[in-house]
Amino acid sequence: MVRRLLALGLLAISLAAPGSHAQTAPAGTAPPPANAVDPGSIQALKDMGAHLQTLKRFQVSIELTGERVLADGQKLQHMATADLDVVRPNKLRARMSSARSERELIYDGKTVTLFTPALNYYSRVELVDTLGGLVNRLQEKFGVEVPLSDLFLWGTPAAPVDKIEAAMNAGQAFVGDDLCDHYAFRQGQFDWQIWMTTGSRPLPRKLVVTNRADEARPQSISLIDWNLKPTFKDSVFAFTPPKGSSAVQIVPLKSK
Repeated sequence: MVRRLLALGLLAISLAAPGSHAQTAPAGTAPPPANAVDPGSIQALKDMGAHLQTLKRFQVSIELTGERVLADGQKLQHMATADLDVVRPNKLRARMSSARSERELIYDGKTVTLFTPALNYYSRVELVDTLGGLVNRLQEKFGVEVPLSDLFLWGTPAAPVDKIEAAMNAGQAFVGDDLCDHYAFRQGQFDWQIWMTTGSRPLPRKLVVTNRADEARPQSISLIDWNLKPTFKDSVFAFTPPKGSSAVQIVPLKSK
């Protein structure tokens, strides 16, 4: 899970190479012991995942921020955006852009297409799977990361919570106009925080991942806006090669 969350920041860096209000813990709440796993925080994560799995048609807009650490320890911040059109179980169009680069990923349930408009190149791979299977197979075989791919994995066996080493409720905060519950988790060499809307239909609105394996503690930040009543047509999942474009082969990762 944390690998995919961190990949959001890496996506911002690769595309570029961009709030919430301050929050406090509930009054009278004592700090949790080190590495304590709060069952309520784990349950909140499960409830959010279960709700996400019920969403059949939606749009998501994401503002991505990633930090790159230079050899002397100085950190550079890079920004990018991603827009997703989604129809479960097996249709996706993702547009990823920054000041320096733009990419598109289109999946119609049978074929995934990767398109780079600036170069007018596209690659196609035959692949029949759900969206959860798509993000796993693209990453494992080709090293291609789908923005915010955890949206398709939370609430499924592909996103287990038993590896979480620490979990806490950090209070509440506003992300935009939405009041959110703020949770913090520790897993391996990563700390990650999530702000999810309050109520019985929680949606993730902000993610922050900190890499503790690097002494500079670089972070990736994702701000997420939702449209649960999109007006796009299913034709957005069909790719017609633009005039003058060239098909190129996508090369699988070398086996270790």
